Amino acid sequence: MPKLKTKSGVKKRFKFTATGKVKHGVAGKRHRLISHNAKYIRQNRGTSVLSEADVAHVRLWAPYGLK
Repeated sequence: MPKLKTKSGVKKRFKFTATGKVKHGVAGKRHRLISHNAKYIRQNRGTSVLSEADVAHVRLWAPYGLK
């Protein structure tokens, strides 16, 4: 059985926590920030945990986990 490759986009965008949850950066923080209000920018700071429905897809794309 050949080895499975990890999707290269997943390596760049996600991290697994020690308990198996998936962290990701929030969207909408790259450009055009003047048109967003301060509350939106403040609440989307840092990283957040991916929902369980989306975690299943990420696990398929990263069959051996991420470093």
